[in-house]
Amino acid sequence: MTLGIAVVGLGGAVGTTMAAGIELLRQGAIDKRGLPLAEVNAGVAAYEDIVIGGWDLFPEDLAAAAEGHDVLTHKQFVAAEAALSQIIPWEAVADTRFSPLVDGSNKVGGTSHRAAVEKISADIGAFKARYDSVVVINLASTERSGRGFDSLAEFEQALDDDSPEVSPAMLYAYAAIRSDVPYGNFTPSQAADMPALIEFAKQRGVPIAGKDGKTGQTFIKTVLAPALRSRGLHVDGWYSTNLLGNRDGLALSNEDSLASKVATKHSALEDILGYPVADHIIDIKYYRPRGDDKEAWDNIDISGFLGQPMQIKVNFLCKDSILAAPLAIEVARCLDLARQRGEGGVQEQLSVFFKLPMTDGGRPQHAFHRQEEMLIDWLSA
Repeated sequence: MTLGIAVVGLGGAVGTTMAAGIELLRQGAIDKRGLPLAEVNAGVAAYEDIVIGGWDLFPEDLAAAAEGHDVLTHKQFVAAEAALSQIIPWEAVADTRFSPLVDGSNKVGGTSHRAAVEKISADIGAFKARYDSVVVINLASTERSGRGFDSLAEFEQALDDDSPEVSPAMLYAYAAIRSDVPYGNFTPSQAADMPALIEFAKQRGVPIAGKDGKTGQTFIKTVLAPALRSRGLHVDGWYSTNLLGNRDGLALSNEDSLASKVATKHSALEDILGYPVADHIIDIKYYRPRGDDKEAWDNIDISGFLGQPMQIKVNFLCKDSILAAPLAIEVARCLDLARQRGEGGVQEQLSVFFKLPMTDGGRPQHAFHRQEEMLIDWLSA
């Protein structure tokens, strides 16, 4: 079974790392470390049977894009270069009102919302015609928050009216659901996570999941916070800062885009602990020299028995795309498995992969060990 993953933001650091990783796995040039579901076989597509395509604002083939992102080692780049050079991004739908700092020439210009949806749907249709199944994964740069439409009828009217509150991320999500293709949102951008598109996905029986991939700092936070709670240790303050120099970091230097990101990173702690942390501070800075090498630094002030203060400090020197790419691949494989099982709507069992997991009305589960249990139970069903 061949699974096609249509990536929004294909030429970014994560998209190119996904494509290179799949090619290197196919060649037997790397092992499966970093892929959390590597031992799961029943029903999911084999990594070697995955094909990558998708949209990007920049027209360069993925070999040129990967060379610019500088995530791969030289040896890995040489091994994957021929295959990557054959992957050319499709023209993307974009709107600088939502992501003003990231723009390129490979885009559909001056079109209506309905025409944009038709264009995206046609691209998906052509991809579907070539492979056994297709999943759409959003890896595009973070957009500012848009309006959350409360009903499908309201959203359809907004499309007809070319409403300025309809973002590109929403258009991609709508087009995927309309095409009966599972959709995963690995970004903080508002897309399928609103009543209108949840309603649409349930109506059409299409699996959806998101949002914002939980790769580094929030992953550590959702592991540590449950442990602190279980020991009765009170979190008095939690200061988190990030340095990031890739294209995603550039997008986040826009205040509106940054607000979308911080909102998803803020969500977990209070839900896990059961009380608000007054001094929960999250700071993200674009620092170009770091490139894809991200530094996530946390200072945690806690108090224990007799009210005595203590501290925990965590410095996670991580590689952003090396953490994100395998998770995006696993989200796609799981969404395809949900499609095979006929499970439409929000896939809450995929919460372990996201900072702000989508739900169908309830509160999300944030504690990592609980999320992992949900996924394992579902995979074992």
